[in-house]
Amino acid sequence: MQETLSKTIIFKLNNQEYGANIAQILSIEKLQEIVALPQTSDFIKGIINLRGTVTPIIDLRTRLGMKEMEETEQTRILIAKVKEIQIGLIVDEATDVIDISPEKIEQTPELVRDVDHRYLKGVAKLEERGMLLLLDLDHVLSMEEFTEIQQVAQD
Repeated sequence: MQETLSKTIIFKLNNQEYGANIAQILSIEKLQEIVALPQTSDFIKGIINLRGTVTPIIDLRTRLGMKEMEETEQTRILIAKVKEIQIGLIVDEATDVIDISPEKIEQTPELVRDVDHRYLKGVAKLEERGMLLLLDLDHVLSMEEFTEIQQVAQD
């Protein structure tokens, strides 16, 4: 029986590599001007007009409890489809797309440095990369936060 490889996009936050299922990623964009919105959560940076679609932008660092960092030439926005909403996730750098076999993925330990374990699907142990934290994009936002983002996208 053939095992299913999981296509994973690799990106960096705070010099740590993370992965997310590529099926949820629509595109990778260079950072562009973001229109700030008043009275939204601090991790919601604002909105962009991406090819005619108003797209809420989330700073993934801030969302995961890391300190904000200056943008660089490598800073990217991962455009993702999460619970039927198109959102942009600011990452320090998008580096690669790789296949990960299921037996390389383990449950997330409760005490993972820097990130709340609720946001993680697991940890992949890869010979060439070491430990790779796999984000669960469906759980990066709570239902209340999704409602807030839906309002932002519709306004």
